[in-house]
Amino acid sequence: MPEPLLIHPYFVDYVLPFVLVFTLVFAVLQRIKLLGDDVKQINAMVGLVVGLLLIAFPYPRSIIVLLMPFLAVSVVILLVFMLLYGFIVGKKETDVLGKWWKVAFGAILAVGLLSYLIYIAGYWNYVLNFFLGGGSSQIWINIILIVVIIGAIVAVIKGDKGS
Repeated sequence: MPEPLLIHPYFVDYVLPFVLVFTLVFAVLQRIKLLGDDVKQINAMVGLVVGLLLIAFPYPRSIIVLLMPFLAVSVVILLVFMLLYGFIVGKKETDVLGKWWKVAFGAILAVGLLSYLIYIAGYWNYVLNFFLGGGSSQIWINIILIVVIIGAIVAVIKGDKGS
């Protein structure tokens, strides 16, 4: 059975990195106007040369090929975080929650998203064994207890000043 074009090794290792680098170099040269105004052909030629040089050398090409899935996953994670944080913060005109509540909900959201990412990536058991395995559970319980006590003391002191 023939392999689909979009996952064929030649397409992934040569065509996609070339198109990406060509597009980026061309866009940067167009934006900063390094070679002057209205020189699209020259900018395209420089982008073509840089793209061809990239695919001629395996090591830089492999770096780009290996970085792109990380970029895609990172952008999706950032999009999900920003959407959920937008639900928490709401409109700017109506500040229903205080500043510290927004920070607290944002931190809870970040911890929840990070925990979910660790879970779906399949590393949840490793993280649990690191934090709770090997007799270290008492240490972590004590650290959490100390953090909660310090948080309660800070809340009482801050609350006392406001009243």
